[in-house]
Amino acid sequence: MNKSELVSTMSTKVGESKKSAETNLDAIIEVISNELKNKGKVKLVDFGNFETRKRSARKGRNPRTKEEIKIPASVIPVFKAGKGLKEAVNK
Repeated sequence: MNKSELVSTMSTKVGESKKSAETNLDAIIEVISNELKNKGKVKLVDFGNFETRKRSARKGRNPRTKEEIKIPASVIPVFKAGKGLKEAVNK
């Protein structure tokens, strides 16, 4: 499912316009993104948690040239599924 399909499904489920559903989805994405940028966490009970983790610097290899390269340290977003979501997927 892509974003436009998600917006369409949301608008049907809630009974609002697609434009309103898209605005709401964009707001949710923006709030989660901003919280993660500020090194915060977003916990949605029974759905899951969004957080960031530090990835340390490491050595990698260019697959074309086989040359060894340095990959710098970075912060990555992580999602961990909650119990409710796991149960829903496994039913």
